[in-house]
Amino acid sequence: MLYDLSSKITLERTPERYYRPTDTIESLRQTRYEKLRTDIYTDANEGAKAIALDVASLIRDKERQGERCVLGLSGGSTPLGVYEELVRLHKEEGLSFSNVVIFNVSEFYPVSTGDRHSNARLLKTNLLDKVDCKPENFYTPDASIDRSNVYDFCRRYEQQIEQNGGLDLVVVSVGLVGNIAYNEPGSQVSTTTRLMLLDNASRRDLKRFYSSISEVPASAITMGLATLLNAERLILLAWGEHKSSILKEVIEGKADDNVPASLLQLHKNAMAAIDLSAAQHLTRISHPWLVGPCQWTDKLIRRAIVWLCVQTGKPILKLTNKDYNHNGLDELLAQYGSAYNVNIKIFNDLQHTITGWPGGKPDADDTFRPERANPYPKRVLIFSPHPDDDVISMGGTFQRLVEQNHDVHVAYQTSGNIAVGDEEVIRYVSLMLNVLDRFDEKNDAIRVKYNKILRFLKEEKQVGDSDTTDVLYLKGQIRREEARAACRFVGMKPENVHFLDLPFYETGKVQKGKLSDADILKIIALLETLEPHQIFVAGDLADPHGTHKVCLDAALSAIHEQKAKAWMKECRIWMYRGAWAEWEIDHIEMAVPISPEQLRRKRNSILKHQSQMESAPFLGNDERLFWQRSEDRNQATAQLYHDLGLASYEAIEAFVEYKMH
Repeated sequence: MLYDLSSKITLERTPERYYRPTDTIESLRQTRYEKLRTDIYTDANEGAKAIALDVASLIRDKERQGERCVLGLSGGSTPLGVYEELVRLHKEEGLSFSNVVIFNVSEFYPVSTGDRHSNARLLKTNLLDKVDCKPENFYTPDASIDRSNVYDFCRRYEQQIEQNGGLDLVVVSVGLVGNIAYNEPGSQVSTTTRLMLLDNASRRDLKRFYSSISEVPASAITMGLATLLNAERLILLAWGEHKSSILKEVIEGKADDNVPASLLQLHKNAMAAIDLSAAQHLTRISHPWLVGPCQWTDKLIRRAIVWLCVQTGKPILKLTNKDYNHNGLDELLAQYGSAYNVNIKIFNDLQHTITGWPGGKPDADDTFRPERANPYPKRVLIFSPHPDDDVISMGGTFQRLVEQNHDVHVAYQTSGNIAVGDEEVIRYVSLMLNVLDRFDEKNDAIRVKYNKILRFLKEEKQVGDSDTTDVLYLKGQIRREEARAACRFVGMKPENVHFLDLPFYETGKVQKGKLSDADILKIIALLETLEPHQIFVAGDLADPHGTHKVCLDAALSAIHEQKAKAWMKECRIWMYRGAWAEWEIDHIEMAVPISPEQLRRKRNSILKHQSQMESAPFLGNDERLFWQRSEDRNQATAQLYHDLGLASYEAIEAFVEYKMH
């Protein structure tokens, strides 16, 4: 079975010449806005393998010269693919680490070396313990040292780097606030290894790996900017669209200590290695018409015209030849003859994305509609990664599908149990004890069980402790009943609600297991039972927790396994996005308008998930509640359609069709 189909999603194939120029002149033209050398790879796997080969080449060169290779390596999830490939090169191609000295770039403080969040432990587990690197050749900040001795330790750490001849190569990732290692915004370029307080933005970013913000370390010992910039070479890694906004500042913005990673522009031999998703906001990828001739496709033309409307403050049908010429879009005038011809084409294109019938309008001409008129009614299956993503992301469309008499089913892929706060369980168990006293006061066995749960949550559980099996069960049931309440509110049949409880999620910890056949087989069984005409999946790859991506991979793998079935030939698959981001307008293929009344009903369906309001452990970096994010996002999409000269709606939910390869 295929486990990573989400990385193969291509909304619009970016021509390779935009990220792999064929000659020097083309390269200069494409990268004219970039101030840091940047290599763009198709996906993270390709990028990780290329960087691992680069590191391996350096190790072998140093070995041939009889010298030690001194590396600075970082923790976190970004470089794991590089380490995995280095291990493979060691085991299968004889790459030796016997001449390699490794310095850990940063370490949380305080943290024990055995802590699962320790960067030293991550490096040991994923690289050092699997290769022949000598234990004495691994240096890491001592995160257990007394605070009064930290300054002296950091000074000695710098001396150890010097005594080993300096850093030959540093491989490090960029944080969401532009931090490199834990050099936070405002760090001076002259800084060396030191204890650094983590700012609130960095701690919120790290919160996804912890049960609560109180567990996130407040500080870290980190190599300073001067230490990093003194390395012979430096490679900055970034994978995924959630890094795309900050990367534009790092690569195309000014070298500024408010974005510490941008100071790599000052290094004579630094580069960024990123994938296409992370590169999406770079000018050569997002606005290629500004750097040279384009391969114009319908979607690229749509993106260019939407951009031109924003630049000029005009709706589509008011754009003129002068607007095109003054903004680098004269190629389109040459191709279509006039601004009017392009304007009409794109206006109609966007108009045809709008439909109040997301399941298709029966007995209607569907030539220019996003969905087919027949069959009607359709069997519709909505995959929801957590037990609230359905209503948060497509609650208005969900309502319409039910109201328009389609046979709508929802499959909740995970229990969402770790996202329930302890106070919720305490409240429910206390209620059950009161009910027990009223209706079954002699049931001492269950009373003992309830009191044991309360004692664990109130007295015994410490920060970082995992929940017991009973507590996890109750948290899962709370999420289930909230989901059922939301479905009842929308008007769904109770038998159409499916809880898959995919095994990869059921670890009871923030760290989840790997996707396996067991997960996919559960989804296949449901697909074979329902044989839907229409499927909705969460295509939100910017999900900070990563669960959405795994759930998408599970659904797509199951769909792929069924692609030869007759029913699949009549099935369409639509991707929605969650609370974190929206599809860019050039990708939108179905836009479902939501009236003010429907938006209020959508809000009420989200509010049925009471455990996910203010007290939810995983609200992400956004301070707004889920219903607020959802409304703001949907209203912003409607406003954009209005600004482009189309009809004015209260809100719009957007979808992109997934096409199987």
